[in-house]
Amino acid sequence: MIISICLLQERRGVSELEGKVAGVCISEKSGTGKINVGKGYLEKDRGLVGDAHAGTERQVSVLTLEVMEKVASEGGFSATPGDFAENINIKGIDVDEIELGSCLLLGNAELEVVQIGKVIDETHTFNFHGKVPLVTEGRFCRVVRSGWVSIGDPVRLIKPN
Repeated sequence: MIISICLLQERRGVSELEGKVAGVCISEKSGTGKINVGKGYLEKDRGLVGDAHAGTERQVSVLTLEVMEKVASEGGFSATPGDFAENINIKGIDVDEIELGSCLLLGNAELEVVQIGKVIDETHTFNFHGKVPLVTEGRFCRVVRSGWVSIGDPVRLIKPN
């Protein structure tokens, strides 16, 4: 039986926080916002099935609902999950708690945070109302365990020692 690093950390009693899935979003091509489809399948070592970024280095992008709402409020516009080109929106967990090497257990799937933020270059120019919170607040993950994820599913953050 293969046990993931995330589950091993969980069994060691490392710190854990809980939240909820607020959006599951995909786009058919890069460089666009994503559509909140409400449910999706996260495939191990690939990403969110049906999304243009599946199979890339940054398999799944995660943004907290709280960051999304703050950026929209400060910009004087409204935003919904997917508008900033993120795959998964979660609520109830402070973005600063989601560290490199942390694990997110959501739905039946398991993600490991492999990158915080991203560099904007000529291949990554998408913005929503001029804002790109994935650059500083985005968490990019690899899928450690495949599974379905839906809006309302619990999210457990397991932080490394």
